Amino acid sequence: MTTTTEDVTATVLYCRDPLNERRVDAHFAAEARQLRAAGGRVLLVDHDALLAGDAERALARVPDGSGAVWYRGWMVPVDRYGALDAALRRRGGRLAVSAEEYRRAHELPGWYETFAALTPDSAWLPADPGRTPDPRRLTALAAGLPPGAAVVKDYVKSRKHEWDEACYVPDLGDAAALHRVVGRFVALQEEFLAGGVVLRAFEDFVAPLTRAGTEAAAEVRVWWRDALPRLVTAHPDSPVAEVVTPDLAPVREAVEALGCPFVTTDLALRADGVWRVVEVGDGQVSDLRHGADLDAFVRILAAGQAPLRTPAASGTTRL
Repeated sequence: MTTTTEDVTATVLYCRDPLNERRVDAHFAAEARQLRAAGGRVLLVDHDALLAGDAERALARVPDGSGAVWYRGWMVPVDRYGALDAALRRRGGRLAVSAEEYRRAHELPGWYETFAALTPDSAWLPADPGRTPDPRRLTALAAGLPPGAAVVKDYVKSRKHEWDEACYVPDLGDAAALHRVVGRFVALQEEFLAGGVVLRAFEDFVAPLTRAGTEAAAEVRVWWRDALPRLVTAHPDSPVAEVVTPDLAPVREAVEALGCPFVTTDLALRADGVWRVVEVGDGQVSDLRHGADLDAFVRILAAGQAPLRTPAASGTTRL
């Protein structure tokens, strides 16, 4: 694809193909090709080795003196991300997003207070993988939320595809049901339980309509670089690509306050017509919807660029 603005100057550390150490993981291959075409530099990291706790082996193909690099790939636990940054620094490089910035954007306890007015009420308990919190502790946790339904997740992800089994609690006052759903969630997460257990007050979201009267994506993902909205896409799980973009001013204030360089926010329209932030994430490990504008995306990683494109310019509709 021919680029339309100045060349990208970014260096990006992509997850390598598990079966070929010289290739980018297939999930990110098109993005990496676009980055190279725009003048960016692609380096490879072994995600499996990183998760196994061997950051040095994970960086075996990264030369010394790489400077500031973005990570772009599969999710990484906060401690492993910190180990990756430390290993890069020993080689004369560093991650463009610090370990503390990554934690703040990636885990709900890091961003919740900043976004509290824009997102469902939440409460959480630290928990180890495989260990469901005591029923009394869960009951006490639920007591801090409004009565009614709730969603269960860990500090990073839910299991929404097992909605009734391991995600949705119809009534927080039903202690047995709460413990059952949380227990099933913890069991299914296995060793990948991130941080602990989170309860989020359930809010009823609806699919918005475009001005033409057609249904748009139920969730939109906004990509922020240096607190500016650079790209708006449908959520990767949405069957509908077209988006309706809300007024982002309140969200921008929160993103600025969070103080992280590369952030995503997922927004959904509540049944009463209010847009809500349903998730915040570090942009390095946020999935990009298939078919999104790769040229626009790779320029989010370029140093010092102007805002990439407004929602109107990308064919979206404002409410």
